[in-house]
Amino acid sequence: MAQAYNMSSLDEKIDFYITHLRVERQLAKNSIDAYSHDLRRLSEFLAKGGRADVSKITENDILPFLVFLHGEGLTSRSVTRELVVLRGFFSFLAREKIIKSDPTSQIEFPGRWKKLPKVLSMKQVDDLLDQPDRRTTLGIRDHAILQLFYASGLRITEMSTLTSDRINLQQGYCIPMGKGSKERVVPIGGEAIKAITLYLDEARPKLASKRLSDFLFLSRRGSNVSRQRLWEIIKAYAKKAGIRINVMPHMLRHSFATHMIERGADLRVVQTMLGHVDISTTQIYTHVSRKHLKDLYNKFHPRA
Repeated sequence: MAQAYNMSSLDEKIDFYITHLRVERQLAKNSIDAYSHDLRRLSEFLAKGGRADVSKITENDILPFLVFLHGEGLTSRSVTRELVVLRGFFSFLAREKIIKSDPTSQIEFPGRWKKLPKVLSMKQVDDLLDQPDRRTTLGIRDHAILQLFYASGLRITEMSTLTSDRINLQQGYCIPMGKGSKERVVPIGGEAIKAITLYLDEARPKLASKRLSDFLFLSRRGSNVSRQRLWEIIKAYAKKAGIRINVMPHMLRHSFATHMIERGADLRVVQTMLGHVDISTTQIYTHVSRKHLKDLYNKFHPRA
């Protein structure tokens, strides 16, 4: 019969598991050293987020760790090996009644993942957002565009077709029309709200001139800013910021999601904000309330 143990620190349980591998399974020293290295790396990662209690570790802690490893340059094969080690460790703890369930049991191996998207670092994002000259009409507009891109994770088509009536700056959210004409509620933070407010007050009236338009972001001619133009805007400011990689609009969307997850946001909430195809409009309103989305956004987004 499995013996019950007190739940305590992750490092203590790693020591317990390594002893099990050495004494009961009699693994070779090289294998034990490799297991220990991989598990200590997890411990260091979680400790930075204050997650030292093994009983509170969830899938939402493990997945960002695997994404972090991939971002550090590990191949999918190496991340797979890491996940095998983690599964062995947490499965052992579950058998010993130290934890109630294995947080890795539902995680797919990286070989089945789609290619992980490239993302910008926080410094690169800051550098990009600082480029527009806010002393000019177009600079004010472009700054608002970049801020909203990063604050919301909108697709480029959603940004191009976003209308003024689909953004509520007082309550801090927008309602883009996504794929399949599906709507979703996306919170936006304080930095984006300030940038858009300045744009609406000072730049948009000049761009609109006497032409009436429902679109939020306008071109010099008063029509909506096209997808192609949005692409050109982002690439131009990325080059000006000295960002050496090929920056595309979708990269800001991926950066939004990655930075949210790295700071502890629930994966399913981020999925809802992104409007992935398996999240319906009904699920948005029945499972995740507008207030809950806004509260989570304010808690986790770096520019809220």
